[in-house]
Amino acid sequence: MSRIGKSILEIPQGVEIKLDQNTVTVKGPKGELTRKFHEDMTIKIEDNVLTVERPSDNKLHRALHGTTRSIIGNMVEGVHKGFEKALEIQGVGYRATKQGNKVIISAGYSHPVEVEHRDGIEIEVPSNTRLVVKGIDKEAVGAVAANIRAIRPPEPYKGKGIRYEGEHVRRKEGKTAK
Repeated sequence: MSRIGKSILEIPQGVEIKLDQNTVTVKGPKGELTRKFHEDMTIKIEDNVLTVERPSDNKLHRALHGTTRSIIGNMVEGVHKGFEKALEIQGVGYRATKQGNKVIISAGYSHPVEVEHRDGIEIEVPSNTRLVVKGIDKEAVGAVAANIRAIRPPEPYKGKGIRYEGEHVRRKEGKTAK
């Protein structure tokens, strides 16, 4: 049995979940998310507790069981609290500024790189070397943060680049003089 799949999900105060066959709509104080799930998974709500059940023990159903429960849990947490991912910019002359709904990142290229907001995603620039990506959809927040990091990933010799906050970059030793 899937440990994640068989765990129950308590619905917090102020969050509303609607089931329409295999489509789940979660509405909360931060917004609303809708997602369609595989038709074999059975999603039930009883006494403010959500459970996900699978019809058999074949490989596909075992894989979908925990995944479905985890995605619904992330939807509930997103509309209730929201998600955020912080990025740090390290390197001489590397910085980020916000202009309107765009974030302009200068990361050592001959031109600045512009990043535009996606629907439901907000990018904050508290300082010129720090970015915070916020939103209610965990998947979209992670994708935007990964795209920003991909502009200039941290390099192993000096550690310059854009990295997640708290990310450890393995450093390599440079060439030695003879």
